[in-house]
Amino acid sequence: MAARRGATFRRRELGKELRRLREKNSLTILEAAEGLGFSDAKLSRVETGLNGLPRVADMEKLLDRYGVTDVDDRESLLTLHRESLTSDWWRPYRSVMPSGLHTYVGLEMDARAMRSWQSHVIFGLLQAESYARALFMTAKPVDETTTEFVEHNTRVRMERKEIITREDSPVELRVILDESALRRVVGDPKIMREQYETIAELCQLDNVTVQVLPLSLATYRATDNFIILDFDSGVDSVVGLEYSSVSFTDKKSEVWKYNRRFDAMREGALPPTETPRFLTELARELG
Repeated sequence: MAARRGATFRRRELGKELRRLREKNSLTILEAAEGLGFSDAKLSRVETGLNGLPRVADMEKLLDRYGVTDVDDRESLLTLHRESLTSDWWRPYRSVMPSGLHTYVGLEMDARAMRSWQSHVIFGLLQAESYARALFMTAKPVDETTTEFVEHNTRVRMERKEIITREDSPVELRVILDESALRRVVGDPKIMREQYETIAELCQLDNVTVQVLPLSLATYRATDNFIILDFDSGVDSVVGLEYSSVSFTDKKSEVWKYNRRFDAMREGALPPTETPRFLTELARELG
């Protein structure tokens, strides 16, 4: 089955290829952009996949500068360029999304598998709608956000869950939750019980595995929450880190480091079969 390839993924592929061509020609970004009608800062953002290159004419100028004369090579790159400019479904919400999240969501949509460690709150793709809304509402007076911001971000989070429930090649998801993330009450006990039920239901999907790392276990715990996105063979994995904004890297040493961290916690966590029982106990403690 053909792999999914959204606009964000295409921008990333195009950026890597343009960087390879520039380095092959021993040009700096400043030298490559000189006289082409756009800045070196813009070209830098294109190479990292953060932005597209809107005009076909600009793309053709770059290919000329890089000495790409083969007809098939040019057409392949121009096709990739056209595909990178298509609109993503979340574009209407981009103005209310945290910095970097729109790029991450695009990569998330094209992932084959995802692994995540969460120590503070429930992982986004496992969140119930009531939990997600309460989470945004809690921060509303502090961050001075609007009701529109809360509703739009809640909607985006719920629509993102489609990647694990879709019939056509759902993402294989494995999440390790620290017990503290499950115990931290968001909203009220009713919302937390709904959240536990949502996780239990998602665990019944063949492509979803959730493990709990109990507080009573003296085992390794990563200090940073992270997400590892794996793609089809030949495409580099990406690690996503979320703080006040979302950043990601495909640097092999970083991907290797977070793989090691995830594997260490996976070994220390309760078996996946214990998760429903653990959630039931937590719900019972809420009364």
